[in-house]
Formats: sequence, structure tokens, C-alpha cells
Amino acid sequence: MKEIKDIIRAFDAAQQEGKQTALATVVHLQGSAYRRPGARMLVTIDGKLTGAISGGCLEGDALRKAQLAMVQKKPMLVTYDTTDDDDNTLGVGLGCNGIISILIEPIDQAEENNPVNLLKLYTNKRQAAVLVTLFSLNKRLKQPGTCLLYTGEMLHLHSAMQSSIPASLKEHAMQVIGQKKSAFTHYPDSNLTAFVEYLHLPVSLLVFGAGNDSIPMVQMASLLGWETTVVDGRGNYANRERFPAVSNLIVAKPEEAVQNLQADERTVAALMTHNYNYDIAILRQLLYLPVPYIAVLGPHKKMQKMLEELRATGVHLDDARLNKIFGPAGLDIGTETSEEIALSIIAEIQAVLAKRQGTFLRNKNVSIHAPETVEPLINTPQ
Repeated sequence: MKEIKDIIRAFDAAQQEGKQTALATVVHLQGSAYRRPGARMLVTIDGKLTGAISGGCLEGDALRKAQLAMVQKKPMLVTYDTTDDDDNTLGVGLGCNGIISILIEPIDQAEENNPVNLLKLYTNKRQAAVLVTLFSLNKRLKQPGTCLLYTGEMLHLHSAMQSSIPASLKEHAMQVIGQKKSAFTHYPDSNLTAFVEYLHLPVSLLVFGAGNDSIPMVQMASLLGWETTVVDGRGNYANRERFPAVSNLIVAKPEEAVQNLQADERTVAALMTHNYNYDIAILRQLLYLPVPYIAVLGPHKKMQKMLEELRATGVHLDDARLNKIFGPAGLDIGTETSEEIALSIIAEIQAVLAKRQGTFLRNKNVSIHAPETVEPLINTPQ
């Protein structure tokens, strides 16, 4: 989400300065690479880059290709083969072992539903969406580009492509938003492939407690592009001077704090008030919301006391509710300072949302990226 928002800001700035732009998107990958399908980079005609499509090794060449695409005013597909061991090829030294296909699309500012404007529609409100990009691995063929955004409520189409979009592609976009997993669809008759990309809801972090240790937590979450909310009963703590990067600030008693908060599958919470009564009052309310993660600071004894008290007051703690409580909170990385504690909790949240264990990557015997991240090609008739 942060990369998308950075690209939108850079695009708006380029528009104000009258500069041409192009969007480079990783649309297909065979093997391994630093970035996966869906990674994006905005390029301005004068060479400014926002976002990334690799670890830095492909950006220079992609910049030159993007400038050419802007001059020619048509999308192009660029393929980088990093599997070749020949010292004279681009593949050497990249540290990857894959074939990366990048679609470069000059942005037509006059087109209402150009690729960047479709991304804007996705970010305008808290929603999941599906973005569809059509391309052909045969680089000699026309590259249609980003053609539609589906939010579950509305379908937004690139006007110049409406007549050429297969009807089944719209249906597949609806399936992907239900499955919450990106996929590819291949159309043999036209030799086109659709990257049907699932765009998640942004992470929303609710931090209860505006003490000094909450400051690095909000700063790190904001750096990741997460939406952040700080809640505390003390107005002299919960203020913009102390939390300039926070999305929302709420000053409220515990019984009022959760009432106006919206929670969903990508909402996580951290209880950091250091006030036992405030924390347990908040925890009691959060257990009935669809949040997948609740961090509780403090030792095991505090956590056990809270659970016993909740049970004694009639709260049914089944496995589903217990599994979303993480107390003591954070990954075991040897923390001491508030910054280190924030890092361990942020990392634990990321692991929970990604359904990972937070282990050492060197101990994995399989690919770093789960093979099911993007579904394989599905042949779909036009």
C-alpha cells in the first residue's frame, strides 16, 4: 500500500509540473526474483523513479525503456532473464534465478481510468479490490495494459479497452476478490494473459496507550504504510505533537474507546496502556470484533490473570478468541528498549497476517515466497 500511495503522490506532482510518466509493473515471473508480480515503479520523462521493480539492478534499463515507451506512446513488455550464467548477460550478479516480465505503460493523463487513476480509486476508501492487467508474452504483439478495477461494488474500465476486454475476465475478477488471491488467466485465441491482482485491505493498527513506548510503534507502522490509530484516556498524551504521523487520535475512556472503531480481517491491536483495568476493559471488547491479532504487553502472569478474570465475568474464551491474543507480545528477538519491542511486535503482526512462523529464512528448504502467492495460468476461453 505504501508503494502505491508513493506512486500516486509522485504522479500528481508530475502532472502539476507537466511531465510525462510511465508505470512499470512486474506482471509475470518464472523462477525467483527480488520482487514479485504486482511490484510497481513510476518513471517520469526526466528520469525520476518512485517505487521499485527489483533490488535496484533492473531500474536503470527499465528507465531507458520507459522513456522510449513515453516517446512512442505505446505500452511495451520487457523481459529480463537472470538465469543465464554468461558473464556478458544481464543475469550475472543479480542474485536471482528467474525470468522477469515487466509491462511499461505510458500514462495518458486524459484517460479517466488510466492505470494510476485506477490505483487512486482503490486507495480512496478502505476496500479490497482486483486490478487486471492484460499483456502478451509475445513481445511483438500489442500490449493492452491495465484495463479494469473491480472493488466488489463497482467495475471501472479503461475506456479505450472496453470493447476488447473478454466478458469472462470480468467474471474471473469477481472470483479473485472472493478468493482473496491473485491469479493469471490465459486467452489462447488472442495470445493474451491477464494478471488478475488481488489488492488487500491496508493494515489498520489500533494502539491503545499513548505512552512513550507507543511512539516508535506508530512510527514503524507508518513507515510500512499501515493506517494507525492511537487511543488513550489522557489528552495530554494522545495529541499530534507526540504522534504527528498517526492517522487517527482518540481520547476516550475504555468503555467508549472501541465503540466508533471499524474492525475487519486486516485490523490489528496492541494494548500498551500499562494500566491493567484499561487494558482488560479494551480486551473484553476486542474479543468480539473480527480482529486477527491482539498484542498484550507484559509478562505471562499478567496475561493469565486477565484470562481468568474474563472467564469469571462470563466471557467465553474459545480457541478462536484465544488464538488471536498474543501475550506476552512480540517475536523472541532479544528486546529491551521500546524501539526493539516495537520492532518485535510489528514483525509478529506481519507474520500473523502473512500466515508465517517468523523463523530464520536460512532454515527454509523451500522458496522464500510461497508458491501459492499467485495462482498458475488458467486457460480460459474467450
